[in-house]
Amino acid sequence: MEFDKSALTKIPTHVAIIMDGNGRWANQRGLPRHEGHRAGTENMRRVLEGAVEFGVQVLTIYAFSTENWGRPEAEVHGLLDILRDTIARQVPELHKNGVRLRHLGALEGISAEMKQAVRQAIELTKHNDRITLNVAFNYGGRAEILNVIRRLIADGVPPDQITEEKFASYLYTAGLPDPDLIIRTAGEMRLSNFLIWQGAYAEYYSTPTYWPDFDKAELYRALAAFSQRQRRFGKLENV
Repeated sequence: MEFDKSALTKIPTHVAIIMDGNGRWANQRGLPRHEGHRAGTENMRRVLEGAVEFGVQVLTIYAFSTENWGRPEAEVHGLLDILRDTIARQVPELHKNGVRLRHLGALEGISAEMKQAVRQAIELTKHNDRITLNVAFNYGGRAEILNVIRRLIADGVPPDQITEEKFASYLYTAGLPDPDLIIRTAGEMRLSNFLIWQGAYAEYYSTPTYWPDFDKAELYRALAAFSQRQRRFGKLENV
């Protein structure tokens, strides 16, 4: 499918996606919920390809929140199994295609084997520069902010030296630009504890499309909508 890229007059440097609707996608098809999560994982490849094609430099996906541990045990185990399988199958291909992987979140609560796999994937791809893919796993915005505060205190940083720049340097996203565009699938209109600090001035875009059906064309529509936005960051336009 050909896209009219002339409509993309402003390409966001950093796009973040709240991937929602996997379970409803599966329910509509009479499938167990874990099949929806698996389909959502398989969908990542085409969205990543679209992000590269359209010139996005950083893509962040919300894979598993700190609150997701409260889901039924079988579903949590299924999600972890899918993540383990995805790392094993897709990391070599991502590395080959120049994708740099970063993990946003804590590694507590997962097996030593998976921790090692995540760290190895990050180490393997750390010099790639085609696109950065942040995987927010066991991530929560409030937990991230509390973690920053605790680390600042532990490091003995004086209160009068805690600037926004200093604070940001302790975030999981340290060294990366804040998201310009945050997309949420499945028609929901919630932040769900995602990138609370970093998303302060992001543009938001919601689509009713469930995540497993969110394809390159859907991404194009989100980017085209972003091109029509006027970002003023609290200021008046042309002032």
